[in-house]
Amino acid sequence: MDETVRQPIPVDLALQGGGSHGAFTWGVLDRLIEEPWLRIEAISGTSAGAMNAALVADGWTQGGAEGARAALETYWRRVSQAAAFSPLQRSPLDRLMGRWTLDTSPAYVAMDLMTRVLSPYDLNPFGLNPLRTILGEIIDFDRLARAPILLFITATNVRTGRGRIFRNAEITADVLLASACLPTMFQAIEIDGEPYWDGGYAGNPTLTPLVRESDAHDTILVQINPRERPEPLRTANEILNRLNEISFNSPLMKELRMIALLRQVADPGHGEGARWAGMRTHSIWTDKLADFGASSKLNAEWSFVGMLKEEGRRCADAFLAAHGEDLGQRSTADLDVLLAEC
Repeated sequence: MDETVRQPIPVDLALQGGGSHGAFTWGVLDRLIEEPWLRIEAISGTSAGAMNAALVADGWTQGGAEGARAALETYWRRVSQAAAFSPLQRSPLDRLMGRWTLDTSPAYVAMDLMTRVLSPYDLNPFGLNPLRTILGEIIDFDRLARAPILLFITATNVRTGRGRIFRNAEITADVLLASACLPTMFQAIEIDGEPYWDGGYAGNPTLTPLVRESDAHDTILVQINPRERPEPLRTANEILNRLNEISFNSPLMKELRMIALLRQVADPGHGEGARWAGMRTHSIWTDKLADFGASSKLNAEWSFVGMLKEEGRRCADAFLAAHGEDLGQRSTADLDVLLAEC
């Protein structure tokens, strides 16, 4: 098909969180945005996925596709610049071995030990977070409220344990910080009198509003956290890393199973049943992220971030080459297999 005359296809995006690994998602978005026939209707994002979602929506409102790409570039460069002044740096051994983790970084080891006995209220009593300044300087939240791209940002209510979904007009810097608030590192973010933690505990990301509130029928899920690890786990770091991955994948897996079940039983003829039955799902991911440990999610060196971005572009390009013609026609991610695992 000649893509220069291809009719626009509305799509939704679902963006997982994962610290600096969110730069992979940046690369995916950067490549997808280049395609004029892809029309982004809505984005659901959590943690780093929430940041990427807000940047795309605000940048698009300001300057179309190039505005969105520029906003993403600016944000990740600013994050990397801020990280250059952080004590959390790779050790000489990590650099010598070509590892991107911080596992042998003295500052990381010390922080990891301290967070097991001291809370963020002890370690960071003023609640400082450099991302607040970066977000405030890049995103115009009044403009974001009017963005044509619908946003669904998830944060976890500490008191109830339930997820809350924030939409365009509700989104502030606090909402984005709440969606990315790891409870061992940052104080809970208070919004409307309620404390919030990372949205990954409740939805990573949340898919239901994309089905119910968006006109698109194709959802592209950009996955960061590996679903499976075939190798045996032996070290304490490997075990903790896997526990973290399972915890942050669990809400998504449950929601995907629910969607698969509803698609089987929903009435495709009319109403909300037709929306569930007509949902087409797709996934972009990479095995490469499984090679990095959990500590690498705190590594925002520009060389690492840039490498993840290029990997994201490569994977998105491969997806478009393999499944571009399927968008608007059929699902390319098999959700029914999840039902067989129950």
